[in-house]
This record gives sequence, C-alpha cells and structure tokens, in this order.
Amino acid sequence: MRDWGLGIGNWGLGIGNWELGIGNWELGIGNWELGIGNWELNKGQNMNNFLKFLISIIIPLVIGGISGGFTVSAINGWYATINKPWFNPPNWIFGPVWTLLYFMMGIALYLIWKSDAVMELKRKAITLFFIQLAANFLWSIIFFYFQQPGWAFLDIVIMWVMILLTIFSFGKISAAASWLMVPYICWVSFASVLNFAIWKLN
Repeated sequence: MRDWGLGIGNWGLGIGNWELGIGNWELGIGNWELGIGNWELNKGQNMNNFLKFLISIIIPLVIGGISGGFTVSAINGWYATINKPWFNPPNWIFGPVWTLLYFMMGIALYLIWKSDAVMELKRKAITLFFIQLAANFLWSIIFFYFQQPGWAFLDIVIMWVMILLTIFSFGKISAAASWLMVPYICWVSFASVLNFAIWKLN
C-alpha cells in the first residue's frame, strides 16, 4: 500500500496515511486496509467497530467532496445560464441534501461491513455499493465539468439501477442498511427527471 495516497483510477491525491482507490477499490489507513479487489476487509484482525464506522462514513463523504469540487464552479457559471424546468430546486439545497445522503450511505456501508453475514453476500453487496458510488462520482464530472446533460443522464440511469441492486443486496444482510439507501434512490430518481428535462430543454 502506498503512503499518503488517494487514488481514483489513474488519478492521485495524497491525504495523510489515507489511501483510497477507485480501481480495485482499496481504502487504506496506516496498516488498515479495506479492499474490493482481493477482498481484504481488514489488514490486522483487531479493527474495532468504531474505526470501521469512521472509514465507512469517510468513503462516501470524500467521494462526494471531490465530485463537489467539479460542481461548485459550474453552479454560478454554466448551470446558471442554461434552461431549467419549473421544478428545478434552489441551488442551496443540493449541498445539505447530498451531505446527508452520503452520511446515510456511510452508515449503511458500516452495517454491512460489520455484519456476520456470509462473506460472499458481503462481497457482492459492497461491490455493488462501490459501483454505484463510482457512477455517482462520474455524474458530477460529466454534467457540470464537461457540461454534457445527455451523457450525464445515461450515467444517472446506470447509477439508479446500481443503487436499486445495492438496496436489494443490502436487504439480504441488514434491513436497516437497505432502508438507509431508500432516501438516496428517491433523490436520484428526482435528479434523473431533472437531468432529463435539462437535457431536453438545452
């Protein structure tokens, strides 16, 4: 594991002893490692639930924070100039809503990670979770940075499907984790309609 690394595919950013990759999906903190490649859920057998909780919360919040960086500059620029439907919400609502949703996603991930479910079920559930999270990350880049509502709509449809599959997969392990993802898919459903409307209006 690299020291001080945050990697997204071929992208790299160093953050302390933390390492997060969206390729083989590897998150590292010091000697601790959560991977979705060889599925090494923890490197060291004494990881306590509190540390698992912190890692689970940090993952979606970091991803959301990075993708949000692509959004901020466009909100008052390109996005302010395009045609939008009547039901477009005020810009200020997006930040708080997404922060809350990322936090709930993190709790859901924690419940799955700490569960005593069969490893194969956990492996599938966490894989689906990270696939939808990757689609989530890409949406902001496609929509706001590249200013491509059409391609962004395709991405958000894929994201919606993967969220639904994640909910079903989580439900086999933890009902609470599954329900924690429901507000997320509801918001993404609304965002999908909004994305489609903006695409058609522009």
